[in-house]
Amino acid sequence: MDKLSIRPANPDDLDEILAFWKEAAEGTSISDDRDGIERLVARDPECLILAERDGRLAGTVIAGFDGWRCHLYRLAVHPEQRRRGVATALLSAAEDRFVRLGGRRGDAMVLDANERAHHAWRAAGYERESRWSRWVKHLSQ
Repeated sequence: MDKLSIRPANPDDLDEILAFWKEAAEGTSISDDRDGIERLVARDPECLILAERDGRLAGTVIAGFDGWRCHLYRLAVHPEQRRRGVATALLSAAEDRFVRLGGRRGDAMVLDANERAHHAWRAAGYERESRWSRWVKHLSQ
């Protein structure tokens, strides 16, 4: 198996990441645009973590920490790279980041209908939290 490398994204990666998410991620987010991820990386340069194999993007995860909670978003693995340790390596890097920052528990945004993702999150030791629901309000700008 070829070596997997893990690193934070930089501004030069953003267009590639957006194209990658269209192919590898389930669903879309209101922030899946250049402006959204530019702000993300500018605010927290280490939160968008990339996995690369042979110089090609293999996976991503956003590991955001607000000083209170550790949030995981956009865990996406290229279809050709699935079941090759990419998600495991990304989550390990995210969890290490959280521990360094003083985080105590990671939570993940996972689409209810994405059964494949449910299996991956369970295998990584995460459990569905049935006591909470996500409430959202879109903010106009």
